[in-house]
Amino acid sequence: MHRTRRKWSSRIMAAAVIALAAGGVTSMGPAQAATQSRSYTGTLSDGADWMADVPAAWNGTLILFSHGYSALQAQDAPDPATKQQLLAEGYALAGSSYSGPSLWALQSAVKDQFASLRAVQDKIGRPQRTIAWGRSMGGLVSALETQDPRHQVDGTLTTCGLVGGALNLNNYQLDGEYAASRLLAPEQKIQLVDYRTPQQASTALDALNKATSAAQDSPQGRARIALAAALINEPTWYSGQAAPDPHDYAAQEAQQEQTLVGPGFSRYVTGRQQIELAAGGNSAYTAGVDYRALLNSSSHTAEVRALYRQAGLDLNADLSTLTRDADIHADPRAVASLTRTSMATGHLGVPELDIHTTDDQLVPVEQENWYAQRVARAGDSHLLRQAYVQGTGHCAFQSAEQIAALHALEHRLDTGRWDNAAQPTELNAAATALNPGTAPRYAPFHAPRLVGGLGEPGRDRLRY
Repeated sequence: MHRTRRKWSSRIMAAAVIALAAGGVTSMGPAQAATQSRSYTGTLSDGADWMADVPAAWNGTLILFSHGYSALQAQDAPDPATKQQLLAEGYALAGSSYSGPSLWALQSAVKDQFASLRAVQDKIGRPQRTIAWGRSMGGLVSALETQDPRHQVDGTLTTCGLVGGALNLNNYQLDGEYAASRLLAPEQKIQLVDYRTPQQASTALDALNKATSAAQDSPQGRARIALAAALINEPTWYSGQAAPDPHDYAAQEAQQEQTLVGPGFSRYVTGRQQIELAAGGNSAYTAGVDYRALLNSSSHTAEVRALYRQAGLDLNADLSTLTRDADIHADPRAVASLTRTSMATGHLGVPELDIHTTDDQLVPVEQENWYAQRVARAGDSHLLRQAYVQGTGHCAFQSAEQIAALHALEHRLDTGRWDNAAQPTELNAAATALNPGTAPRYAPFHAPRLVGGLGEPGRDRLRY
């Protein structure tokens, strides 16, 4: 791909050029500038739709946006406000819907994204630079695009990306669901895998939610909820302006329970049904897992132990029960399918910047730790940077925080060096310059280990 180096001032000039093209010299807001763009749509040979928006004063960079787990509809930006700002700065935007039959469309997503890129190029010409930008599940799509040996993208930005991949996602979520089922509703037989129909998943979801809500009424139930949440890598901040005090374990557990019976189990269980549909079976397992080792590797171990002591429960007995009774095996064919389509190798062909909120309920920040280790083993750590927004919520970024990250990645592409561009201070300064009315939240942070991840304590190898 043809590459050019553009000075930082090009982004600042883009909005002014758009205003001049419109016949005036006064400043133009993002919404006005966005109206000067031209839209394109089309359909790929496999039925996937694509779309693109190209500003009148295109700066030569095209952003190939990969949307997250949602309806299979073409998207070319993470949200309307960010889209408007990107068009105002002169970026062209493109993205596809992916093709089904499952919402977990990893079998087709990368192929559809690159096919969309070629379709857009046929309309507007070859960009000077293409940047992959993925959100949530789309972050995994973009991480896979980073590995492309043909180098169809020049750099990658993942936002709240599921960079740990589907095998890890299914495994640690199953660990927590199994703990909740076995310890909170031992008299029930809640189906946790092998969902043949959406109704089976809905029934399991209802049972897990009822058991968890009922358990919240007792100290023993709350302790066991905290254990299940720790195994799922569930953060302890869900709502409110600030995180609970680091030693207020009761408040932390209350936040985790709200997550599990809110967006948590709902997304975990229904998402599993869609992933199983795509993979042709269950890829997760509990048999042979050491649940004591899993808990010991968690950043929430102190919370769980404290709540068990207060409840007068024997934590070692519960962990022994979980390890002894674990009997779910993975289907080797499903594991092979997801390994091929839904796991990043860690080999980076181009620079990549990942940003994540510190308290993400659906794609835990711990995935960044696992991914960084994988990239390090591949020898490509010099190409990867990760930055963290101190906040709660899945993909809960300000537009300025995201665009500041994009500019940091461009600095690496322009200069061949990261310098301090991806450091919190620099990112916050860049975000403030973009939107002086907000307070950006990048902060120093080290993502904890991914509990239950492949190769992590307690789950050191695949079992079928």
